Amino acid sequence: MAHDNPFRLNVGFIAHEQVGYSREFLFEIPDLVLDDLPLHDLAGHITVSRTPQGLLFQAHLQATTPAECVRCLEPFEQKLVADFTELYAFSPKNVGESGLLYPESGQIDVAPLVREYMWLDFPIKPLCAEDCKGLCPVCGANRNVEDCGHTVEHIDPRLEILKTLLER
Repeated sequence: MAHDNPFRLNVGFIAHEQVGYSREFLFEIPDLVLDDLPLHDLAGHITVSRTPQGLLFQAHLQATTPAECVRCLEPFEQKLVADFTELYAFSPKNVGESGLLYPESGQIDVAPLVREYMWLDFPIKPLCAEDCKGLCPVCGANRNVEDCGHTVEHIDPRLEILKTLLER
């Protein structure tokens, strides 16, 4: 494995083994950037197995990446998990949906797959905590840090006329 890209795996020897042979590659990387995705404390494994059709990659990797909470706008570390199974086929007739073909060099760079599956796990609306209280719509204070005393009434506009009856 090269130091500049820990996800470039030399798997040529596995292709020459008998069907059923497998090898596990372990990962513990404190800091890494995959194109546009900074990852911290990446840990996990990729198991490469020899099949009649090609090399089967089964991965379980987890890491954190910087994110911003959609409710309170505070930065936090978002946990990401990448679980995937992909086949690098020996011949074009065995290529699956992802179109991965085993290269003659025996060197496979799985960094693009890791990046893609990590991005797929990134939530559309990242939250620092499930119970994040967000920002006050009146003064903008972070309600997780301070209680500004403002309350916001949510009244259905169709029923707002009834509120005037209570005020009488």
